[in-house]
Amino acid sequence: MSKIIPSIVGIGANTGYGWGAGALWDGVASGKPAAVLHSGYGEDVVEDVWLARVPAGGEAGDSPSRFARAMKGAVREAISDAYARGWKPGRRVGLVHAVVLGDVEDWRDFYHVDNGERRVRDYLRLLPSTPISTLMQEFGFHGPAMNVSATCSSGNVGLITAKMWLDAGIVDDVVCVATDLSLTPENVRHFVRLGAGVVDTEPLDACRPFQEGSRGFAMGEASVGFVVTTSPATGYIDILGGAMSHDAFHVVSVDPDHGQIMRCVSDALADAGVRADDVAYLNAHGPGTKQCDVAETAILSEIFGVARPGVYSVKPLTGHCQGAAAAVEIAAAALGTEAGVVPAAPRVAPGHELLLDGATPMVDGITVKPSLGMGGHNSVVVFAPAG
Repeated sequence: MSKIIPSIVGIGANTGYGWGAGALWDGVASGKPAAVLHSGYGEDVVEDVWLARVPAGGEAGDSPSRFARAMKGAVREAISDAYARGWKPGRRVGLVHAVVLGDVEDWRDFYHVDNGERRVRDYLRLLPSTPISTLMQEFGFHGPAMNVSATCSSGNVGLITAKMWLDAGIVDDVVCVATDLSLTPENVRHFVRLGAGVVDTEPLDACRPFQEGSRGFAMGEASVGFVVTTSPATGYIDILGGAMSHDAFHVVSVDPDHGQIMRCVSDALADAGVRADDVAYLNAHGPGTKQCDVAETAILSEIFGVARPGVYSVKPLTGHCQGAAAAVEIAAAALGTEAGVVPAAPRVAPGHELLLDGATPMVDGITVKPSLGMGGHNSVVVFAPAG
């Protein structure tokens, strides 16, 4: 029996570029970062900061919070897109939400504005299970619904979970959404203190993955929704396989021997049934930090060797969207697949010989998407143009 391969057939996205997947694609295709300058953004960071925040918008009736509005908007757009591409939901539609910090702005208001006092109905919207439950109710879906969390690797983990549900026959279709709208002054301040977040200059100056002079990552937000199915519809990309591992080394640092990262990539290729020389692109985690550049450069040399896939990172453009990072980067790649363009960031300094320079015509082939989550969470998704 031939293996049934799930496809992403619907995409919704709310990012620093604005509301809608179209805004995301127009933004990354332009090669211009989403971040804008915010003045007086909290104490103890810097006076002015460059951030790619999701702007206000969405349905007022969803919630007072940007988080719930962005999440529900991304899901609705993905479902509407999937319908337009011929998707017909099966009897069992599941929902998996990749999330790390949750609705930090609403929790902040709960403690600092409301002093812990709210109507029960307003309190319940703080719980991470509430948004997914109300979405299931809205669409009449009856499959499993749950949250997954694996720091910056969460978007990949959500899609791998969706594929596992489909492979196991638990569901007929899955809506997968990843949300991170966590750029409060406090969170920005701590990433700057960690030496990873860079907010005092334009993103292309700060975040230079695989290039000289990179200082770390620009900071971003996003909510990205996908409809994943094995049913007939016009797909963007096929999800061929994936894998997950953990360094079990340090709460922040990548294990310098890279053993678990390498195993994760090898396992993902094996799960997808592809060879290293089948791979055309490495859609890198690429946050612009030294330790991640070293790890992913090792992937290029040790796993791919003479295969020489083109490497690129979306983070200099979208910002590092934390728990939604992998999802926004896969969405950009999927939209690019339909357009025949790899949405690489422009090079600004000398760098790795395989690093793509700006939007590049796409060749047919497989893409490997690693995500290296803080704390040692490794995940890899392997995908290809929909067949």
